[in-house]
Formats: sequence, structure tokens, C-alpha cells
Amino acid sequence: MHSPLRHACGIKWRKIFVSIFLSVFWGTGFGATVNAAEKPIVYFGIIPRYNPMVMYRNYQPLMDYLTANTPYHFELKLSRDYPEAVTLLRTGVTPIASLGDVTFSEACKNFGAMALVRPLSDGGEPFYRSIIIVRQDSSIQTLADLKGKSFAFGDPHSTSGNLIPRDYLYRHGITLFDLKNFSTLGSHDAVAKDVLKGKFAAGAVKDVIAYRYQSHGLRFLAFSEPIPAVPIVVTKDTSPALVAAVKKALLAIDPGDPLQRAAMKSWDPEFRNGFVPATTADYQHIFDLMAGIKDGCGSRCH
Repeated sequence: MHSPLRHACGIKWRKIFVSIFLSVFWGTGFGATVNAAEKPIVYFGIIPRYNPMVMYRNYQPLMDYLTANTPYHFELKLSRDYPEAVTLLRTGVTPIASLGDVTFSEACKNFGAMALVRPLSDGGEPFYRSIIIVRQDSSIQTLADLKGKSFAFGDPHSTSGNLIPRDYLYRHGITLFDLKNFSTLGSHDAVAKDVLKGKFAAGAVKDVIAYRYQSHGLRFLAFSEPIPAVPIVVTKDTSPALVAAVKKALLAIDPGDPLQRAAMKSWDPEFRNGFVPATTADYQHIFDLMAGIKDGCGSRCH
């Protein structure tokens, strides 16, 4: 007859073993051996999607993974704003970067940046959405109710926080002149928080941010059509060896593997479901929107 104490101790030690194993498994980048000090440093750029503390928390695990699974030592290079992230890529300070669709469009047009891979959603699709949000207790029930109300957009260079929602509103009969007032804020977090605080009646954010703050009192008013997932990009001057190593490492991620899935819990929500190859053609719709701003939605939109 088994002792309850021995059984309990067995369960405890199994849990400890699993915890230690996952810690080692993750700390070495899914089991790879890391000699970071002996590897050349590569600065990985990224647009300021969140505040700096959240940025480091969400994206440093990806740097650790790439360091463990490529011949390079990756360090995160934050930028003060969206244009700076593009400048750092153009000047070669960051030979690789995670940009938004709009900033990629600008980088592609201005200096031939190329999309390398794009992340998959929880549903396994390389898309995401912009969501128009209001407070749970708001009287706003339809898009038409936004007329005469205040609205918070994201950074002017943000895809899901600015370009897509402005175009979406315009196509549904609402221009900036129909709003009581509007502002462009620095991050998706800022938009969500200011809507919750009542500083704005409504706002537009990336879907992962909307879901993060939903339980705090947000309600979703409208969803955009699918937007191509944010690309990891390189330039024509980026080392081919670096490009090949990063692409191989990212495409090797298998979110269906329970151990990898557990190790990626600390990754940014957008990046914990694996990646697929990306091409410039994947973002043609964004390029068309950017090119048609003047004659399309015009001053009433942008």
C-alpha cells in the first residue's frame, strides 16, 4: 500500500523536476547551447509598441532565443518613436527590425527594406486586426454614435492604431470633422488607458492590446478586416548569413510542441505562435492605402 506522504512527495519532486527542466530548456533557447560572449553582437530594432519596460519584458526572450540558435548575440535596440526605428534600420545600426506595416511600407519605399518573416496569430493565421474600443458603460453602440465624440488614435505611423482605423471610419461615413476632437497618442497602451479613464469616448488599438485590457472595462465596437501580420524586416545591406540564420531559427519554432509552447509563455503575444515566410507582396494593400491617402481618404482621413 502506497504512503500518501510518499505519493505527495513524488508529485512535488516531479513538479520541481519539470520546473527545472523548463527553466534550463528556455534559458538555453529550446535546449541549444549559448556562448553569447563569443558571438558578434547584432542589434535588433523594434518600433515602440508599448512602454520601454513592457518592451524589454516582451521581446528580450526572443533575443535570447535567437542568440541561442544562431551564430550571433542579439541585443534589443529600442527607439524613441516609429520614425527613429526606420532610421536605425536605414543607417545599419539595426540590420534587422520588427516594424509595423506602415513603417515597413515607408522603409521599403525609401531604401528597399524587405520582409523576412511574419508571425502567426493564435488561430494560426498571419494576420491581426485593429479594434475600435469604448468603455463598457459607454452609451456608444454603433459607429454612427461616434459622431460628436472624442477619439484617440495611435501614433501617426501606426498601422492598427492610425492608418487602418481612419480608413475604416472613413469608409463607414465618419471623417475627422465628424468627431468632437481627436488626438494621436504614443502607444496602444496609452490609447486603451485613456479610453478607460474617460479621457476619450473611443479609440483604436491593435487586437492583442484590446484583449489585454478587455477585462479592465473595455467593450469592442468594431473590428477591421484582417491586416497582414507585422513583419520582421532586413535591408539589402544586411548580411546574407544573418538573414539565413534568423529565418531558419524563427521558422523552426513549433508552437504545437508543448515544451516550446511552455517556454514561449513569456514572449510577446504576437510572437509566441510561430512564424511563416513573408514577402513584400503580402503588404500590397498597405502600400496601396499609403499611396492613396491624398486622393483616397484625403485630409478628412489623414
